[in-house]
Parts: sequence; structure tokens; C-alpha cells
Amino acid sequence: MAPLDTLQLALLNPWQRGFPLVRDPFHQIAQQAGMAVDAVLAGYAQLQASGALSRIGGVFAGHAGGAALLAAMAVPPERLCAVAAQVSAHPGVNHNYEREHRHNLWFVMTGHDDPAVRRAMAALEQQTGLPALQLRMERAYRIDLGFDLRSRTAPAPMAAAAARTAAPVAAVDRPLAALLEGGVPLEHHPFDAWAQALGRTPHEVLQTLQHWLDTGTLRRLGAIVRHHELGFDANAMTVFDVPDAEVDACGEALARAAGVTLAYRRARAAGWPYNLYCMVHGRDRAAVLAVIERVTARSGLAHVPREVLFSRQRFKQTGPRRFRALPGTTGEAHALSL
Repeated sequence: MAPLDTLQLALLNPWQRGFPLVRDPFHQIAQQAGMAVDAVLAGYAQLQASGALSRIGGVFAGHAGGAALLAAMAVPPERLCAVAAQVSAHPGVNHNYEREHRHNLWFVMTGHDDPAVRRAMAALEQQTGLPALQLRMERAYRIDLGFDLRSRTAPAPMAAAAARTAAPVAAVDRPLAALLEGGVPLEHHPFDAWAQALGRTPHEVLQTLQHWLDTGTLRRLGAIVRHHELGFDANAMTVFDVPDAEVDACGEALARAAGVTLAYRRARAAGWPYNLYCMVHGRDRAAVLAVIERVTARSGLAHVPREVLFSRQRFKQTGPRRFRALPGTTGEAHALSL
């Protein structure tokens, strides 16, 4: 097996977006990497086993289908591990982190639709006995975590999210979206396997995936990495309280700034006045703080109230379940009960 750092540069860094939409995509990757196809497949399997690669899949736009909600709880320190375990056990939760704040447990609930996510959140509040801030996304300025892995932080501005509303996934294509959420199979002709499972042709599958990319339904398709395992274990969420008339201009400025990995506007909540969010991922705390100070000044945010919430520990990180059924269920009807 090749060393992990060699595999990361050859198989992860250049393929975080632009995964080849051809019947034998790993052959094309092998040609570019100067490797045999079987070595490429084994390399991706090794990266998955190490935790560096979550999956080869797609990042869907917010309005493509399903629903997601950022939530936060103020958990007494002596209960944190127990409550985090309760939250992580819910199959709809795909991210769950401790952050440096009174609201110390932050997680994302995903599901088939908004009412399902709301019901799931109500159930978690009842189970834990703790209220949760429920912070719905109102606009994404940048939601793409793919960036050059060779630097201390994201070294250059990434593609900002388009202001347009993406076309939702058609009902007939939801099974394909569910497969893409789960990840491209590590085999010579992965899309042939999907076509056979869906009763479609490989050409139709590839055509649909390309259409989603062209229309913005898919933000990107490629290697979805776990940044913590790749050395980016200092990440901070900065929240700003920006006048509503100014928030879009400030958010768009953040999206153009080098070092910013995520930027979006969310609804305020009782006791939580913040409406603009910015994520910075880096290899050390000092590098992250330097980026935050720079982008805050350049985006016209130096004089607005803000807080910086570094992550302390990660309890859960998996792919979302906006299209996939829950574990132990077999169909869409069960997913509706999330």
C-alpha cells in the first residue's frame, strides 16, 4: 500500500470536485495519478478505512430536497457526554460537536422534509430535557468544504454558492439521490451498478448527475474528506449580529475571502441574536484566528457583535440523510416518519 500522505495528494486533493462522470471513472483517475486502476480502488478503500475519506459523493444544494437544521444545546458539563451520546444515536443527526460556548453542543439534524426534522428535534428535546436553539439556514453564500489540503488553512477563495434557487430533485430521481448520498461504490463501473439497481441505463444515470451539476442541484461531486483526520483539527465558527439590510453584502464578501470554508445566513432565535455564520478550518488555532481577524475586517464586520466558537471534540460526523431511508427501514414512507 502507498503511504497515506501520498494517497491523499493523488486521490483526494485533485478530486474533491469534478469526479469523472463516465462509466469507468476510476480508470480516468488512475491515468492522471499514474497508478493502476486496482491500486486506485485499493487506495480509496485505504483512505476510507483510515477515516480521511468519508465517501465519494455529492454536496446537494439546500433546496434540492429534504431538510436540515442546525441546532445547539446548553448542556451542563457533567451531562455533556451522556447528552452527546443521545444526540449522536439519532440516525438523522449527521454532525455533532462540542464547541467553546455556553451553548456547547452543536449538531445538524437532517431528514426527508421540514416537518419530519421538527418532530425529530422535539423528540430530542423531550428525551434530553434540554431546549435547543433551532437555526434554520436562510441563504448560503458558500457551502463547499473542498479546498487545497496542502496549506494551514484554505489558501484561496472557493466557488461561492449561486444566489439562484436550485431545482429540487424530482420524485422519480430521489432513489438516485439516495445512492449518491451513500457514496459511489469503489468498483470499476460504479454507475452501471446503480443503473441496474434503479432499472435505468448507465447513460441515464450519468446524464441525470450531470444535469444536477449544471443546474446547481449538486454543488459538487467528488471526494468528501474528513478534515480532522487530515490535520485540520482547529476549526472555528464565527457568528455575527449584522443588521438585516447589510447581511447579504457582508455574507457575499465573506464568501470571496481566502480562508473561509463556509458562510451562510441563518434565522435568529430567542437569546441568540446572530444571523451570519463563517467557518474557518485550519491546522492550528493561531492560523484560524489570523484568518478570522483578516476576513472580519475586510468584510465590513469589524464593528458588529460577534463570537468565535472553536470546536473542542467531535462526537459524530456522517453523511446526511435527506434522501436515504433510516437504518432498519426499507422505503421512503419510513423516511417520512423521521
